[in-house]
Amino acid sequence: MSELKVTVWGENVHEQDDAAVQKIYPDTMHETIASGLRSSLGDDVKVRTAWLQQPEHGLTEEVLADTDVLTWWGHRAHGDVDDAIVDRVQEAVLSGMGLIALHSAHFSKIFKRLMGTTCSLDWRSENDRELLWTVAAGHPIAAGVPHPLVIPQEEMYGELFDIPQPDELVFVSSFSGGEVFRSGCCYRRGQGRVFYFRPGDQEYPTYHQPEIQQIMANAVQWAAPAVPRKLPDVHHRATPGWFDQA
Repeated sequence: MSELKVTVWGENVHEQDDAAVQKIYPDTMHETIASGLRSSLGDDVKVRTAWLQQPEHGLTEEVLADTDVLTWWGHRAHGDVDDAIVDRVQEAVLSGMGLIALHSAHFSKIFKRLMGTTCSLDWRSENDRELLWTVAAGHPIAAGVPHPLVIPQEEMYGELFDIPQPDELVFVSSFSGGEVFRSGCCYRRGQGRVFYFRPGDQEYPTYHQPEIQQIMANAVQWAAPAVPRKLPDVHHRATPGWFDQA
């Protein structure tokens, strides 16, 4: 397998002003996610990080052109993401870049645009226990994942989750209050693959959990482009009778 180029994008807001989050993720959430990918994939991956406060949010044309898969975590500052950068990321996905939308990224501009729905849901943050159930056992994203995977502490997300019907549903979650949620959803948009993965609230150490790191590693391998990225080259052929020509 050739080297995967992954860009881990983080909002980097909670890490700056929330002492509780700083204690759980002293190296930032995005660096914790990046470290997990490096540990899981070793020499098979090259990981860079980018965040909201950088020029162009760290997602320059050069960075995206050199990215096979982009992971995206956001929560409090969805509206601060420049629409021009969203356009740029959308074009990258349509040309074949993979996108992994994490937890509250269901409300990110890029995920909502790609889904075309409100992406709204029910939620409760009361230190829930989450069981992550694999419902597509043969799917590569589920490889090596316990069934069910127990996440001792997490925020609850519940249905109805206003998203399009997934092309493939890999995981469903259940919570201590009885709620269920579609937590691992696969889509194809243009030439690109998109995976929404629910666990990962900033108040809990979810991204330190080895099984979650394994899922993330599986997901970036699944979402990586199989062929060189390129938007379809479509031209309007106005020559009369072109369709009759050999």
